[in-house]
Amino acid sequence: MDAYSYIQQISLGIVPVLFSISLHEVAHGAVAYRLGDPTAKEMGRLTLNPIKHLDPLGLLVFIVTRIIGWAKPVPINPFNLKNPKRDMIWVAAAGPATNLVLAAACAMAFRTLIKLDINILEFVAAYIRWGKVPHLYGIYTVTVPVTIMFFMGIIINVALAIFNLIPIPPLDGGRIVYGILPMELAQRYARLEKWGIIIVLALILIGGLDRYFGYAVLKISALLAGIG
Repeated sequence: MDAYSYIQQISLGIVPVLFSISLHEVAHGAVAYRLGDPTAKEMGRLTLNPIKHLDPLGLLVFIVTRIIGWAKPVPINPFNLKNPKRDMIWVAAAGPATNLVLAAACAMAFRTLIKLDINILEFVAAYIRWGKVPHLYGIYTVTVPVTIMFFMGIIINVALAIFNLIPIPPLDGGRIVYGILPMELAQRYARLEKWGIIIVLALILIGGLDRYFGYAVLKISALLAGIG
């Protein structure tokens, strides 16, 4: 991949990824606030300002992968919740649910732009195939990048939703499973948290999680975009 293509991919993906991970974290904090925990609000994290949510490592991962990254987790104090074990299910689920809603919204915008001018799809297809935007002219200098950004928004939000729903703590899926399990089993399950990220990395390196994950993300994204 040449430097120009790489810069294009970063430029077209940076806005969707920052917006998506920020809303993901705000959703966690907002639901926690509604259920009695003001921690995120008091720390100024209920904002769409991406600087407040930026995580240097998560941003670096996005620069490398050009698809996914993460933000600083919104602080949650479960002891402030009315029913900590049950309410954490809703707090955890809020992030992935928000990403799925954003993916659907990006898909609607993408389909609308393609419907207005079917020729845009040729440029998008070229970008998907070659990893760079072909030479643009006229109105396409605006409509094509915007359409590609919406397509990237679909992929990024689907990726964030699926990744975070992996049932391994400290991911959101792990929090949901903890809330569903009976207390004794939940406490045993929670012990996995200190090994959670290592387990995910091991599944990627040994079990091919990245291959199946990537296939699922692209398949679902293509179906949402109407090009699958």
